[in-house]
Amino acid sequence: MRKFWKTTASVMLAAALIFAVAAIWIVNSVPDEIVIENGSDGLVSFDIPVSIEADENARQVISLGGDSLASVMDCGAGQQVKLTPRSTGSADVSVSVFGIPVKEVTVTVEDEKTLIVGGQSIGVMLYTKGALVVGTMDVLDENGNEKNPAKDAGLQAGDVIISLNGEEIGDAVHLSELINSMEESTARLVVVRGGEKKEISITPVADREAGLMKMGVWVRDSTAGVGTMSFYDPASKTVAGLGHAIEDVDTGEELSVKEGELVESSVIEIKKGEAGAPGELKGAFDTKNKVIANIEKNTSFGIYGKAESAVQNTLYPDPLPICKKEDAKTGHATILTTVDGNGIAEYSCKITRLFSQSAPTQKSFIVEIDDEKLLGLTGGIVQGMSGSPVIQNGKIVGAVTHVFMDDPTKGYGVYIEWMLSEID
Repeated sequence: MRKFWKTTASVMLAAALIFAVAAIWIVNSVPDEIVIENGSDGLVSFDIPVSIEADENARQVISLGGDSLASVMDCGAGQQVKLTPRSTGSADVSVSVFGIPVKEVTVTVEDEKTLIVGGQSIGVMLYTKGALVVGTMDVLDENGNEKNPAKDAGLQAGDVIISLNGEEIGDAVHLSELINSMEESTARLVVVRGGEKKEISITPVADREAGLMKMGVWVRDSTAGVGTMSFYDPASKTVAGLGHAIEDVDTGEELSVKEGELVESSVIEIKKGEAGAPGELKGAFDTKNKVIANIEKNTSFGIYGKAESAVQNTLYPDPLPICKKEDAKTGHATILTTVDGNGIAEYSCKITRLFSQSAPTQKSFIVEIDDEKLLGLTGGIVQGMSGSPVIQNGKIVGAVTHVFMDDPTKGYGVYIEWMLSEID
């Protein structure tokens, strides 16, 4: 009898351990929320047998396996369960192992996301927070000695000076004014380096030639350039472009945004791309050009701003749906971009490779330009075309971000879902 109880206890313990492992796996691997677009089925699968239960309220929003009356569905290991939208809204479904609920998952049904596609040439005028250090220099003091206060204090290229003696830095001119009005011999700087704040003490010296106190540092507080608009989101009134971050040309640091504007731009010259020498679109714009949006964010997936007014596209006046990353295919596609004074044009290209990505990553797919007209004008992808939207089967797949240095006909693109995640 004792042996029987020992065996039974062992079996029960083993079953409990299996259940615990399965429960932990479900909790860790299954998302808390599944989002489905109205008109498209959602598919979920599990590596172990489970049961999915939807109550009456949940069945108003989704149906299990396409059956609007089904309240419980058993799912074998590796079997896909179809969640079919019935109406927009959210519903909670329960996932059970061996009949015991282990997790609640919220299923949200949304209307299909649509965007006004871009392709316009845009001028970017960006003003950074604080003053970006791009280098240090020697200062000739009153005695004719060369000194480098910035280097001695440990300032580095890429540091962003955000305050001096407790006062926030407005721009490079403001920084110089503060240095020359301070009464102390040593200044307390707060800088941002690698995303972290650091306090640095520095002793400026009097420049014998200029007669001003100097720290021996080169700084920059603004930048300007030309790119391409990717899309306008009517729901959030957001304009997005470039598909990648604006970085400082000297330090490679991603610039923080204090303020800035996206304005209309015109292409005045094309430098054709060649292997080893990427080409460039040279644009013309200034503060008098029409403002498209006020810049709010500079991120790894593009630059974003709130639109002054609704943005139009003459080639595609109606919003286009987005192409989910799992629905994109290799093969024919088109690119919208502006390379001359005739405005937006659509050119042929092909997607040659798609990368499976479960989290936002900048290089999502490879695109190759095969349009003879565009190849004749630019040689392929050139600087200034970053942000050009890629369309396939009437949906927006993403935007061009980088050109291959050894082959300007090819470049990387980022999935539109990753660009939209910055808005969400």
